[in-house]
Amino acid sequence: QVQLVESGGGLVQAGGSLRLSCAASRSIFSINAMGWYRQAPGKQRELVAAITSGSKTNYADSVKGRFTISTDNAKNTVYLQMNSLKPEDTAVYYCNARIYSGIYEYDYWGQGTQVTVSS
Repeated sequence: QVQLVESGGGLVQAGGSLRLSCAASRSIFSINAMGWYRQAPGKQRELVAAITSGSKTNYADSVKGRFTISTDNAKNTVYLQMNSLKPEDTAVYYCNARIYSGIYEYDYWGQGTQVTVSS
């Protein structure tokens, strides 16, 4: 089990920046991968960025070069630095932790944080 608490969302003008934080209730060394997903109204939840326990990162094409995912292992926290924000980045952002155990895959989610980018 792992609990995730997100923070850092808000309202920002286009071109601005925000940093999201996600604090985990256990050491992120014990988590196989952590990521950020987002869901806009009327759309499916989509992967924004992910980082593995081996520090391999993966980004959605729409955010490459603008968003950066990183971790602070001492604080059990994963961050999403979002720069050059666009109105289409508006969504609820969710933190995800994925743990593999044998043939099973377990996903844990935060409560979500709203990001609104005004034009």
